[in-house]
Amino acid sequence: MRDEKGITHTTSADLESEYPDYPSAEQRASLRRVPGSINLIIFTVAFIEFAERFSYYGCMAVLTNFIQFPLPEGSTTGSIKGLTGVNTPGALGRGQQAAFGITTFNTFWVYVTPLVGAYFADAVWGRFKTICVAIGIAIIGHILLIVCAIPSVISNSSASYGVLVIAIIVMGLGTGVFKSNISPLIAEQITDKHLRVKTLGSGEQVLVDPAMTVSRIMMYFYLLINAGALSGQIGMVFAEQDIGFWLSFTIPTIVFCLTPLVMIWGNKRYVKVPPQGSVMVQAFRLCKYAFKESKASGIGFIAGLRSAEFWQRAKPSQVVAKHGDKPSWMTFDDLWVEEVRRSIKACNVFLLYPLYWICYNQITSNLTSQAATMTRNGLPNDLINNLNPISLVIMIPLCDVVIYPFLRSRGIQFTPIKKITLGFFIASVAMMSAAITQHYIYETSPCGSQAATCDEVSPLNVWIQTPTYVLIGISEIFASITGLEYAFTKAAPNMRSLVTAVFLVTQSFSAALAQAFVPISTDPLLVWNYSVFAILSSIAGVIFWIAFRKLDKEENRLNDMRRNNETDAIRHQEGIGAQYGQAPAPATSNEKSIV
Repeated sequence: MRDEKGITHTTSADLESEYPDYPSAEQRASLRRVPGSINLIIFTVAFIEFAERFSYYGCMAVLTNFIQFPLPEGSTTGSIKGLTGVNTPGALGRGQQAAFGITTFNTFWVYVTPLVGAYFADAVWGRFKTICVAIGIAIIGHILLIVCAIPSVISNSSASYGVLVIAIIVMGLGTGVFKSNISPLIAEQITDKHLRVKTLGSGEQVLVDPAMTVSRIMMYFYLLINAGALSGQIGMVFAEQDIGFWLSFTIPTIVFCLTPLVMIWGNKRYVKVPPQGSVMVQAFRLCKYAFKESKASGIGFIAGLRSAEFWQRAKPSQVVAKHGDKPSWMTFDDLWVEEVRRSIKACNVFLLYPLYWICYNQITSNLTSQAATMTRNGLPNDLINNLNPISLVIMIPLCDVVIYPFLRSRGIQFTPIKKITLGFFIASVAMMSAAITQHYIYETSPCGSQAATCDEVSPLNVWIQTPTYVLIGISEIFASITGLEYAFTKAAPNMRSLVTAVFLVTQSFSAALAQAFVPISTDPLLVWNYSVFAILSSIAGVIFWIAFRKLDKEENRLNDMRRNNETDAIRHQEGIGAQYGQAPAPATSNEKSIV
């Protein structure tokens, strides 16, 4: 139906008449919701992420040792095979603080560049071509990483360090541009676009909910991420120990070079959304205009942001009614303003995520260093963190097949807000476990609270780190996977890359925040290091629940509203309803637009 301004709004009655299997109001209220089936082509897109994570985590797994520990005497590659009295491979010998600082910068860079990827996907190339370009950039970065570890370069610490920094910058750019687009590309292959009634073999009628389908896909997408990370990390740490760092960096590069072949195969098979112009610039102008109008109305910044009229004042129809004309850049209509409003609300949910990621990022920095101070019986210190992806590979199918269906069968709606809240608290417990472990390392190390620089290790077995890594893995299922799901399901169709990029950028904020904790990321303050992170994550969980519990109660209504609005957008672009100020870019012969 149309409102008084001539804008088409899809109602449930419209959908019921258009789709025979669309549920009635009574069915939407009473039937159990279940996820739909997964399109098999999705797994080929996921393989690209598998290979990318294999290469990225395979290289990053050994980066801490490469930076922290010196080149072992008698070794030209960093390997310790055949050497006596050396427990850990190394290359640059710049210490734990430098290793933490550089790996933290890498995290910052990798997760701030997704904004670049979102811009080019939305405005220039579309998601598919942007991913292709990102793959090319990342391959160049991987090659540079190999160069910094070859014997003729690694023997010169300064030269090796310089090439390493350039490699991290180039590879991080490719990785970041890649990551903001791969999960939206996967989710766009979903065939279910609206709620539908399905009768199971048992005779029970259920609702196939696209939001739950996205949730299921993101879980298995994340499983493949961690399967790739696990494969890369296990192979690379043994290559580092027995052959040298050059091999640790070469093998994942070779695996990553398989991804262009998959992209070529999928070029004419994937659903591809063409670029529709940069929404970042327009969204920024819209927000700036809305603040200006609120201020002109005598409303302060915070009060204006919370006001129900904030976005209303910036709608073109209202601007024309008040001023008789609208700015030349305002080429959109009222419906697009609503899409921006909804996408920004989705971004608000991510504001506290940096306090979660600061706990998660310990697994590739301080916890790797912690393992080097304990008895390993020949195991590489950077092998133990594979307990994290192992726990995910086990727990994700368990959640999908057992835990989540059990909760749904009992009428318990485990919504994204509840999952994310639980993820914060579990991450806090993981950091408590790390703090306790560190305390006992100091108690038992021959060098007391200087364990990291001691020639002898604590008699504690390294496997006591298991609870920490497993708990972090479980927290990812609830916080990280759900964040990807929320970014896709709550964002407007033409803002999915941008909102996903905003979610990923929270990692960069956590990396910047972590730089403030570098002074306590060394002996004898590491117990405080983990304890502070545990406290921050638990406080964030409490604040998150208080701030967003109202959204939790409206989860189904928000999802149904989003799907109806997306139907409006489809019709809008087909000319049914008020027109946008500019038409979307037409799909090419190889592109099928689903927006």
